[in-house]
Amino acid sequence: MSLHSTAASLVSLAEGAEHGGNHESLSPYLTGFGAFGALMLLLWITTRFNRDR
Repeated sequence: MSLHSTAASLVSLAEGAEHGGNHESLSPYLTGFGAFGALMLLLWITTRFNRDR
């Protein structure tokens, strides 16, 4: 498979996407804040286990 045929197949695949993959009920702010909160919780847990450092 050459670079040109690979690029052509990726372009045709990208053109087939109608909505961009976003779901109507999915809020990017809620998802972002949820991920941030989960990462902060993991960071807090990690720092509690590393008290000697």
